[in-house]
Amino acid sequence: MITSGVVVARGLWWRGAVVGSATVSATRLPLFPLGTVLFPGRLLPLHIFEERYRQLVRDLLVGPHESRAFGVVAIREGREVGADSIRALHRVGCVALLRGIEPYDDGRFDVATSGSQRFRLLAVDDSRPYLQGDVEMLGEPDGESGTGLAARVAAAYADYREALGVADDEPTDDARALSYAVAAGTVLDLTDRQRLLEAPDTAARLRAELAMLRREKTLLGLLPSLPAVELTRVPASPN
Repeated sequence: MITSGVVVARGLWWRGAVVGSATVSATRLPLFPLGTVLFPGRLLPLHIFEERYRQLVRDLLVGPHESRAFGVVAIREGREVGADSIRALHRVGCVALLRGIEPYDDGRFDVATSGSQRFRLLAVDDSRPYLQGDVEMLGEPDGESGTGLAARVAAAYADYREALGVADDEPTDDARALSYAVAAGTVLDLTDRQRLLEAPDTAARLRAELAMLRREKTLLGLLPSLPAVELTRVPASPN
């Protein structure tokens, strides 16, 4: 159902048919669809050149400093560039806080953002040049981790990065922070990254990561010249 430019959907097909409807009270956020996943606590530099996202940044800059945030949500189907290219979005995204901005004379921006809280996307509004979303903020329960789960993940992650020839991250005793550091620092496809973002709790994410790290370490052993190490050096995402 489309009413006043708002698509309310569970499948989040914002052009076309809608399945079901959401009734949870929501917060309105500007949306920045990307071909990647942002995790809480992780940095995301962006180069803003498309006019609709230039407008998004300009709108954020005239608002209160504490509200300079937007929602990063991964594209399920389509591409991130072009007026009609995005056809479907994943349901869970992450709030990006605007941390720094460098404007160019021609209207482009370089912006520094950091991931904050996860959200569930309930509805998409395409009445402005950029998408807006009604979102439900998600908490992060610890879950049932069992004995030593975080330590096992940390050890597997250190072994994985050593196999890649990449310097290890600073260790952390915080299981939640570890889970997002591993999710962001492991070379994974978008489906796996989205699955980790959507994990219902920290323990579930850590268990999934342990299996993924073991899988990736095995692949690295079979393909020692695998060029995926270059993927760990993520440049600013152009949009």
